[in-house]
Amino acid sequence: MMDVRSWQLPFRVGATSYSIEDDLLGNARFLAGQVQDMQLVLFDLPGGPGNLPDAATVAALAALGARHGLSYTVHLLDDLAGTPHAPLSPSLQSARSLIEQTRPLAPWAWVGHLDGQTIRQQEADDPKQQHWQRQMVDAVVQVCRWAGDGKRLAIENLEGYPVEFVAPVVAQAAAARCVDVGHLWLDGHDPLPALQAAWPWLRVVHLHGVVDDPTEPHRDHRSLAHTPSPQVDRVVQFLLAQNYRGLLTLEVFGENDFRSSLHALHASLDRCRKEKRWGDR
Repeated sequence: MMDVRSWQLPFRVGATSYSIEDDLLGNARFLAGQVQDMQLVLFDLPGGPGNLPDAATVAALAALGARHGLSYTVHLLDDLAGTPHAPLSPSLQSARSLIEQTRPLAPWAWVGHLDGQTIRQQEADDPKQQHWQRQMVDAVVQVCRWAGDGKRLAIENLEGYPVEFVAPVVAQAAAARCVDVGHLWLDGHDPLPALQAAWPWLRVVHLHGVVDDPTEPHRDHRSLAHTPSPQVDRVVQFLLAQNYRGLLTLEVFGENDFRSSLHALHASLDRCRKEKRWGDR
């Protein structure tokens, strides 16, 4: 069994709470000796199932994390939208509630999306785009206050959006960035310029494979082993060369994809070392 702590990396390596078929605590116990962070992937369907942790589960996760040096990231339930003024929009109510619920975990970050579907194709100087940005800055500033620190709210890029769509909002709101490399690969973008542009705000990186078959209904969030080694190596080398101190999350689901992704990441690190593209550590 691999333990990323032995890899002597400048950054933390994490996985998701769907690494095995079990609940949040079961996944945390499984991951505790292998990675350094678990991203809580949560859902709460109206009138249906949900997996939001109660106070006892949060306390148990916090205790387990303290024993094993396992931190947590928490993915917000809904894309952030609306204004922070009363009455709060449902997405902001949800964000505030989840932040309060999981605060005892002292998360490495709460990760969230911005809801910009209606204006994502507008030019940056379009009045609708500018109005949306002003609203989103106000909303993100408020969520940062609930989080206690702007660095604890990491805004993630989504597939199908311009690469730097969230950048103006993050910069004005003094929040953090989560760069999802898999989403960039899915859209055919080189992730290195995006990582470089996000660097001053970069706290979380999501890494997952993409299946090179447009007929596949779910092409991303697959094992990193699906991605050609040179593509993986470019990202890993960049993070090592920049002495990245944040979190790299293998955002895959299922034990087979988790284990093969971990092996693919380890193999990439070995290649970087052997090619002397990263100093000995």
